[in-house]
Amino acid sequence: MGVVHRDLKPENLLLASKCKGAAVKLADFGLAIEVQGDQQAWFGFAGTPGYLSPEVLRKEAYGKPVDIWACGVILYILLVGYPPFWDEDQHKLYQQIKAGAYDFPSPEWDTVTPEAKNLINQMLTINPAKRITAHEALKHPWVCQRSTVASMMHRQETVECLKKFNARRKLKGAILTTMLATRNFSVGRQTTAPATMSTAASGTTMGLVEQAKSLLNKKADGVKPQTNSTKNSAAATSPKGTLPPAALESSDSANTTIEDEDAKARKQEIIKTTEQLIEAVNNGDFEAYAKICDPGLTSFEPEALGNLVEGMDFHRFYFENLLAKNSKPIHTTILNPHVHVIGEDAACIAYIRLTQYIDGQGRPRTSQSEETRVWHRRDGKWQNVHFHCSGAPVAPLQ
Repeated sequence: MGVVHRDLKPENLLLASKCKGAAVKLADFGLAIEVQGDQQAWFGFAGTPGYLSPEVLRKEAYGKPVDIWACGVILYILLVGYPPFWDEDQHKLYQQIKAGAYDFPSPEWDTVTPEAKNLINQMLTINPAKRITAHEALKHPWVCQRSTVASMMHRQETVECLKKFNARRKLKGAILTTMLATRNFSVGRQTTAPATMSTAASGTTMGLVEQAKSLLNKKADGVKPQTNSTKNSAAATSPKGTLPPAALESSDSANTTIEDEDAKARKQEIIKTTEQLIEAVNNGDFEAYAKICDPGLTSFEPEALGNLVEGMDFHRFYFENLLAKNSKPIHTTILNPHVHVIGEDAACIAYIRLTQYIDGQGRPRTSQSEETRVWHRRDGKWQNVHFHCSGAPVAPLQ
């Protein structure tokens, strides 16, 4: 099947019944996408932070291997009861994932077979091209030779860890739901003395937050500590006798599905496509530029002296006579991009563009422009239909 789930995690794995050997069913296909064969493309930023693959975090083209990465995280959790990557700071969590920074700390991993660790290593391979495939994973000795390779030890401590992991996940969900309901109720009923109502609601919400922190940060009795002495980065060790909070509870950063709900995905797509368009300009690649732009593109830009320009001929002149002939490096940085999603197939992005280039005397220069681009999706592809530029010219004269 050409389907990429994009949000594989323990919560989305269900048993068909309570019977031993019951079939495992996969749930929540809300973020799933359909791909053709081994197609790789940028389908948007989607998933749950602790299970995201390095290629998604780097905003690179991705495909089926992202689900294998998530399966590696799940297998790690199922064997010891805590995740391979964790940090209360989401940025640090993402850095760990991109570096593939995980380990198999003692004592809980001492009883796990080398074959199981090998399978996890192959699933959590940073390079998706070298990552084990689903077909290959099913042929791995730990999977297909269970009776001779897999350990028969009953991992009771892991079961207890998983119970605590799940209990805290559900508790946090209930608390956040209560907080949201309280906030919505206070807003909906704010008819008189709004300041008083707001203060009361704020106090209630803050109280719930403190209760949540208190409950979720309690030490887990009998739970083994995790030491994240990573393979590829500096070691980070948890306090002795406790498991890192993010390993036990479903924290805001680690276990909440990112708001992809199409709007988030489209925003990331728009930023990515805008970057591709600017790269085509910097490279003097008119063919690539024309593919991203609508043939009837309209624009206001410094080069047009305040006039509205329609079509591609005006831009072609600059590509053929300036950009394509430039052999000096050009580097562009997009600052503070703001994307407004307008329905299913339209969006607008506004940003500040810094362009670094070498002038005619060989000196490095920086120019700044403020740009707005309107995008329309046709046949599944985003096309730039209008842009407005103020400040420095889009193509700095060298």
